[in-house]
Amino acid sequence: MNKQTADFLSYLTNERNYSTQTVISYSMDIDKFFKFLEKEDVGMDEVDQIVIRNFLTDELNNGVSKRSLKRRLCALRHFYKFMVKRRYVKDNPFIFISSPKFEQKYPHFLYKDQVRQILDENKKRTDELAIRDQAILSTLYYTGMRASELVSLTLQSVNLNQRYVRIFGKGKKERLVPFSEECKKDLDTYIKTTRKDLERRNKDGTNVLFLNDKGKQLTTRGLEYILDSIETKIGTFVDLHPHVLRHSFATHLLENGADLRIIQELLGHESLNTTQVYTHVTEEAMMQTYLSSHPRARKK
Repeated sequence: MNKQTADFLSYLTNERNYSTQTVISYSMDIDKFFKFLEKEDVGMDEVDQIVIRNFLTDELNNGVSKRSLKRRLCALRHFYKFMVKRRYVKDNPFIFISSPKFEQKYPHFLYKDQVRQILDENKKRTDELAIRDQAILSTLYYTGMRASELVSLTLQSVNLNQRYVRIFGKGKKERLVPFSEECKKDLDTYIKTTRKDLERRNKDGTNVLFLNDKGKQLTTRGLEYILDSIETKIGTFVDLHPHVLRHSFATHLLENGADLRIIQELLGHESLNTTQVYTHVTEEAMMQTYLSSHPRARKK
């Protein structure tokens, strides 16, 4: 890693408070670009629009998606802006490069009865991790938090009496998100029973809320494995994933009349544009909302 990249990543971490995962992604994107420059024998101060277009073409030919390229361009645009500011280079050649167009993919979500079925079926399990898994399902669905946010929760993050959780999201931004009475009961049961059993397996002890079968902190990969195994154990296959429950949380709030800006705050989105993707709901959901809300559409 060269000095310019190291300085930029330090800037993202210490001055902009970017999350560890975002910094890693930026690092990988910049490294990918520098490898291309090395192959083409181009210096970082010699980059122009032709070089960038060749880079994008090379990436597309290697099977990189347009969505990934858009993210990579964002990282490189930010990186060169930083280098101009620190006088490593004179100009930012990425300013006039537009991101590739790609077809908008709407988030996959579950219907309310599907979520209800998953929660009810999982409660019937009798294995030692069933209570933990129920608490995980409830927390993901009733708070809409990201996988990385869930595995970072501590016991101190959760206020059971007032029913809210303190979440540190992207950019280490803090937000408070309420949860339901059902979620409170699931969390309370887990903390008082299964979590105590799991923590005993960890000689060092921990204040992390959700633990794996060895009593240590869950990873995002481990969380994905747990959700996948839940489907197998209950016999319901809906492509269960942390983001599916997050999308379901947002979609169901929107369908029930929640303000888009409130949903934005609950999800921890920096931009309202990111949240607006949830306005794309099914025709059935739209019709049900119309019939229940429009005064002239109701049956007498």
